[in-house]
Amino acid sequence: MLRALFVSSRPLSWVNTAFPFAAAYLITHGSIDVIFVVGTIYFLIPYNLAMYGINDVFDYESDLRNPRKGGVEGALLDRGLHRATLIAALVTNVPFLVFLVLVGSPLSWLVLAISVFAVVAYSAPGLRFKERPFLDSLTSSTHFVSPAVYGLVLAGALFTPRLWLLLTAFFLWGIASHAFGAVQDVVADREGGIASVATVIGAKATVRLSVLTYLAAGILLLFTSWPGPLAAILALPYAISCAPYWNVSDAAAATANRAWRRFLALNFVTGFLVTLLLIWYVLVR
Repeated sequence: MLRALFVSSRPLSWVNTAFPFAAAYLITHGSIDVIFVVGTIYFLIPYNLAMYGINDVFDYESDLRNPRKGGVEGALLDRGLHRATLIAALVTNVPFLVFLVLVGSPLSWLVLAISVFAVVAYSAPGLRFKERPFLDSLTSSTHFVSPAVYGLVLAGALFTPRLWLLLTAFFLWGIASHAFGAVQDVVADREGGIASVATVIGAKATVRLSVLTYLAAGILLLFTSWPGPLAAILALPYAISCAPYWNVSDAAAATANRAWRRFLALNFVTGFLVTLLLIWYVLVR
């Protein structure tokens, strides 16, 4: 069961939510404290177990038809583990959330509530935002941007126009990434009766949307505080990686998994380079 929970939490993606919070809080607050440690741990593991565990439970029928499930790209949870997964998500999240509420402010409570709601609403029955085309990509992006916003609010950041541009660029990156990720699952999702931005507008249109959205994110970064404009370059590898599928058909959409695997690797390279830029920012501000 522990192995299944580990795989279900998508360990390759842990850093995608923990890093935004940690970087935002540390740069704003200026030092490491217990709030930084607890928040980083929360967004590293429990948050991801809830986000992906709930998804794996309620996407079981479509996952059975999806050949890429059952590994680092998503667990294929046995039905007997569904209840345990939901319980584990609840038990691991609640203590952290109680602590974060106690040390926060009303505004931080609101941001945290939005973040947790997006996690649940994406997959839970009755909400299923993942089956509401375009809202699915917006919700998925919220999963990754909201930890950064939460870290900024919790540390008392001043939200300047340039900071809003940075967050908007990050949000566009999240939209593009989710949309492109949905391309590879077009066939499996349709067979499983699941709607997504890709099943509605088609694989080709979704790829084009992703490429253009990545480029838009890069353009916005050009207007952020130095050395933020250098980060605009980091949007190009994502757009270039998706571009070969500009004319992909729905029938061949699964071949986009190659680019998705490159995306997973790109995130680590990009994270390293973003870290260097953040260090530079701290030194020059």
